[in-house]
Amino acid sequence: MVKIGQINTLKVMREADFGLYLDGGEFGGILLPRKEVPEGAAVGDELSVFILLDTDDFVVATTRAPMVQVGEFASLQVVEVNKIGAFLNWGMPKDLLLPYAEQRGTLEAGKRVVVGVYVDNSDRIAATTKLDKLLSPPPQDLKVGQPVELLVCRRGDLGYSVIVDNSYWALLHQKDVFRTVRIGHKVQGYIKRVVDGGKVDVVLDKPGFGKVDELSQRILDDLAAQGGVSPLGDKSQPEAIYQAFGVSKKAYKMAIGHLKKLGRIDISPEGIKLLDD
Repeated sequence: MVKIGQINTLKVMREADFGLYLDGGEFGGILLPRKEVPEGAAVGDELSVFILLDTDDFVVATTRAPMVQVGEFASLQVVEVNKIGAFLNWGMPKDLLLPYAEQRGTLEAGKRVVVGVYVDNSDRIAATTKLDKLLSPPPQDLKVGQPVELLVCRRGDLGYSVIVDNSYWALLHQKDVFRTVRIGHKVQGYIKRVVDGGKVDVVLDKPGFGKVDELSQRILDDLAAQGGVSPLGDKSQPEAIYQAFGVSKKAYKMAIGHLKKLGRIDISPEGIKLLDD
């Protein structure tokens, strides 16, 4: 089934002077204009194309890839605001409409806004800032430590509200933020826990000892390169730790604590020291 507003893999049905017609199922032949046809494409080939409506409301294909597809969320820049609504740059020749009815707050050209993308009743692709209606409850089979993609949407008293895997809300607590987090950015994260009521907490570092083995080896390598000593201990500033290893102070302390238990290092107020094997 062909999905408007998404990338589809379609077979070439026939060739015409002005392009290729792709098998669009219920939509019939979908035109891929000649200027978009990949070199060497022929009847019977399967092509990866984005499907949308043109200015005359015909379903057409393009080999251009947008910044965001239907069912996804992204931070997009406002190009223009007029009597119809706001128009957003989404990497396509025709800007994406954010209707007034789908807006929250005042928008102006040059600003960025987090939106979800959907298909309206006339099969046109549009954007909305009313994100809740496009999101679902968290799945029941989430596991602690599971890797996920996070879109940072807004900041509150407890931390950042994030969209997980283009699917559901979660909270990134302020106490778990160890580096710069910006609204609209997509970052790698991990499931921290599922709390009462099905709410989900996430973190930027893998919980528990999941990352310790890799990080521990990096610490040992760094110690060896510095003659066996390092000023970075369990009392060091989080910024210094992150600058050196790109991890939170909590993750670093877990790693050096593990190395100490293994008898590989000694920890003192002055830092850490590599012990003889």
